[in-house]
Amino acid sequence: MAQHDAIDPPPPYYSVAVHTQPPPRPYEEVVYGTGGVPPLSQPYYIPQKPPPVAPPQVTQCSLPPPHSKRKLSCQKTTCCYGGSGAIALLLVLLAIAIWLGVHYGSALVKVAVISSGSGSGDGGGSGGGGGGSSQSRPSGATRDSCPNSTILCDAKQECQLGSDETVCVRFGLSGALQIRTSQDGRFLPVCSQGWDQTYADQTCAQLGFRRSYKTGSVHGQPFTALTVTRKSSDPIQGQVNVSTSCPGQQTVSLECVDCGKQQSTSRIIGGAVAKAGQWPWQVSLHYHDSHTCGGSLVSPDFVVTAAHCFPSSTPSALVASNWRVYGGDFSQANLPTPYFVEKIILNENYNSQTNDQDIALLKLKQPVNFSTTVQPVCLPGFDQTFQPGTKCWTTGFGTTEESADRGSNKLMEVAVDIIDIRVCNSSEVYSGSVSKNMVCAGNLEGGVDSCQGDSGGPLVCEGGNNRWYLAGVTSWGAGCGRRMRPGVYSNVGSLLPWVYSIMQQERP
Repeated sequence: MAQHDAIDPPPPYYSVAVHTQPPPRPYEEVVYGTGGVPPLSQPYYIPQKPPPVAPPQVTQCSLPPPHSKRKLSCQKTTCCYGGSGAIALLLVLLAIAIWLGVHYGSALVKVAVISSGSGSGDGGGSGGGGGGSSQSRPSGATRDSCPNSTILCDAKQECQLGSDETVCVRFGLSGALQIRTSQDGRFLPVCSQGWDQTYADQTCAQLGFRRSYKTGSVHGQPFTALTVTRKSSDPIQGQVNVSTSCPGQQTVSLECVDCGKQQSTSRIIGGAVAKAGQWPWQVSLHYHDSHTCGGSLVSPDFVVTAAHCFPSSTPSALVASNWRVYGGDFSQANLPTPYFVEKIILNENYNSQTNDQDIALLKLKQPVNFSTTVQPVCLPGFDQTFQPGTKCWTTGFGTTEESADRGSNKLMEVAVDIIDIRVCNSSEVYSGSVSKNMVCAGNLEGGVDSCQGDSGGPLVCEGGNNRWYLAGVTSWGAGCGRRMRPGVYSNVGSLLPWVYSIMQQERP
């Protein structure tokens, strides 16, 4: 969290493992390229394992920038080959590549899944299972192969990973359930008549939740809807038929988890230490014993965070067993029992140059036990928007000012306003670098912002039902709390299909 007096000039640009960058380019130039200029700002760093200290402190030691490349000399490394042996080796590798292309050329990349290996680790506690082996290596991208005849949402898995059946359920405001079927191709509401707890539990389990929390009905006047027809082991999209109306005009509402509830409601605008239970979904992600990024619990098994927290240039950062997740009311100087990570799932469309679709999911080895200080945040409805001017909150353990070299031991909070994307894309702010998959929030006059170490943490906004929704994931920005340089967050609303698709594919 960063807090500066609005009348003071912004501090000199220096931040943890973030190097000075040239002014931002228009988004079109960033995407299509006109000269290979580095991106605007990259608050991306993974701390190295620090030496033992007492008491424990949040360190922000940095590895080389994610995009830096080492140049190796043949005179100083054994990794250089020459002569006919090298040519023969290249020919063999080329042949293998051609063979793989012939056999798997139709595969479509769906997710980059990096998982820990089997083996034992630090030993678990009540927080969740044993850690993976320190020798675990990241797997490659998981490819989903789909035949050309694939039909979406027909309740028949035709793609190898089932991605053809993981985009068929969504929620609107007040938990209004909508399902897409192959019969119609549109998302339609479900009539309440005939719906019961069995359907509710099965639908939530299909979406990656353990069970349903609550189901009910909402009043509507759908011209076309779905009616449940029969109970079976099929996905829910295979248990409904298209109908022209609903009896009593009642359609299904469904909540898969009790979410977005605070235990403390007093807040101080402008940056302060958060009270216990204030933001119970906030977690701290530790890489090799150091706080590196934030995250948000969205279910007992999944944490939403930023993809840039796992740079491909640092292979060990892609190994799930190198990470620990801490939640609840705690200090970085006095950590509770950790939760262990089973898989790191990065958005396959994440662009490290433009920061677009900067989102990732962590699947935990064991489900989290919820308490007054550990609770999930709500995912927004597909039709839920947070208008410019909406006051939201961002939290994290990051540095409290731009020039600081270590983060906060306590969870910090700050209020920020949603800013119109057109304003953020103006030449005075980010010159077109903010895509539709991003949210701009802060104060154009400066003074309040998320900061280094807050990456991956939540931007939450309160809904009309007194629940809090995950509107954004802290992604990037220029400095901390600078004038005309608000924070930029991944837009969770626009990335919901990916989130739900991965939760279904990785459901416990």
